[in-house]
Amino acid sequence: MGQIKAGGIDKGMFIKEKEAPFLVVEREFVNPGKGSAFVRMKLKNLKTGAVLKITHKSQDIMEEIDVDDVNSQYLYKDGEAAFFMNSETFEQYEVALSVLENIVYFLKEGETYRVVQWDGETLDIKLPPKMDLMVTEAEEAVKGDTVQGASKWVVVETGLKVKVPIFIKEGEKIRINVETKEYQERINS
Repeated sequence: MGQIKAGGIDKGMFIKEKEAPFLVVEREFVNPGKGSAFVRMKLKNLKTGAVLKITHKSQDIMEEIDVDDVNSQYLYKDGEAAFFMNSETFEQYEVALSVLENIVYFLKEGETYRVVQWDGETLDIKLPPKMDLMVTEAEEAVKGDTVQGASKWVVVETGLKVKVPIFIKEGEKIRINVETKEYQERINS
């Protein structure tokens, strides 16, 4: 753990605020001309998922936390938790689904992910910006429905529902933007 001035904090850093671990989601440096410069931050509580908006003078001392990036293989999930195995130690551990929120829709069995841990607790799972997933359920397109931009809902292998163009069929792979959970393109295997 290290002390850092608020002005040196950046998006993507992990800090301790009010005795809880937070991820810096947004950061804006403001220099008003008169008075002290300050930093506006949007933080995500990594235990509860709650978002906190705070403002600190750029000279305020904050606490940056040291986190571990652990490569872990996703094994499976039940109704309460997702189960992982540390790729180096082969130790298995579980993460409450409440911690994973929407990340769970991008976990594929057998895939390896970078898991962020602090004090032996999983805080976050780093996902790539885009993922290719198989369509497992798709409605048939209605004949004659050729309206420009017509779309329908499909379900991919992880259970995520995605709005796609009407030509997408079951069994096809599609690329999804992880942050917005939106269809990007069809992937030809």
